[in-house]
Amino acid sequence: MTRIFRKSVALAACTALVATPVLARNAGSLTDLVGARASSGESALEARGYTYITGNLGDYNTRHSYWWNREHKNCVHVETYDGRYTAITDAKNSDCHQKDGGGDVAAAVGVAAGALLLGALLGGHKKHHHDDNKHYDDVNDEAHYERGYNDGLHSVAYHNWDNSQSYSSGYQAGVAQRNRNTSYHHGRGGYHQTVYFKDLEGARASSADSALRERGFDNVDGFKSGNGSYTIWWRRDSRQCLQMITVNGRIDDIRDIGQHPKCRR
Repeated sequence: MTRIFRKSVALAACTALVATPVLARNAGSLTDLVGARASSGESALEARGYTYITGNLGDYNTRHSYWWNREHKNCVHVETYDGRYTAITDAKNSDCHQKDGGGDVAAAVGVAAGALLLGALLGGHKKHHHDDNKHYDDVNDEAHYERGYNDGLHSVAYHNWDNSQSYSSGYQAGVAQRNRNTSYHHGRGGYHQTVYFKDLEGARASSADSALRERGFDNVDGFKSGNGSYTIWWRRDSRQCLQMITVNGRIDDIRDIGQHPKCRR
């Protein structure tokens, strides 16, 4: 890109921002609910004028829900893990099935977002985000891809408003990168010291069994289904309850399932 084009993009972003009104956000007033039990948090949200709109399950046994405040015209995203609120952030109104705005204001917001995103691409977008290590030739496709990548990387709702294949590809790449970035994490929060176990995927079953016992786990249950053998492992000190699936003598999958009748709390 030429220096003149870069300056034009920066000027367009600044101009659009000046013309765009600042939208009020209210998630900051809900930070006291982070850490609360979900049942208490739901009651508190309703008391503050929020209505539950929709929700879905996420990775690592998390749950995501969206709440709408009619008075303040604000949508918030609530992340829940292990029965407690772990994060509350502002979301797009469309995530609560509401209109984000209309007419010239919506157009101005779109211009500002597009210009800022393009500026960010020119300033620091990494081509290794792409599977083939190449940027798109079309600047708009590249912007859609990067928006999808950032959404997937930061675990925000999939929002492909213009049905762009570039956005879809970017989102998948972002999710894959997020999983790589957090591959060390066992998926459980809280204050108990935990033991890492994801390194056992792909190991021989006998080696994995020995490693789990050395790390303080006890084999508390097991069964077979199809070609797979399932075993349940419990570590009382960290309250980790693992399900390990063995196929053809190797560990195909191992994860913390949170609870099981044989995992005694």
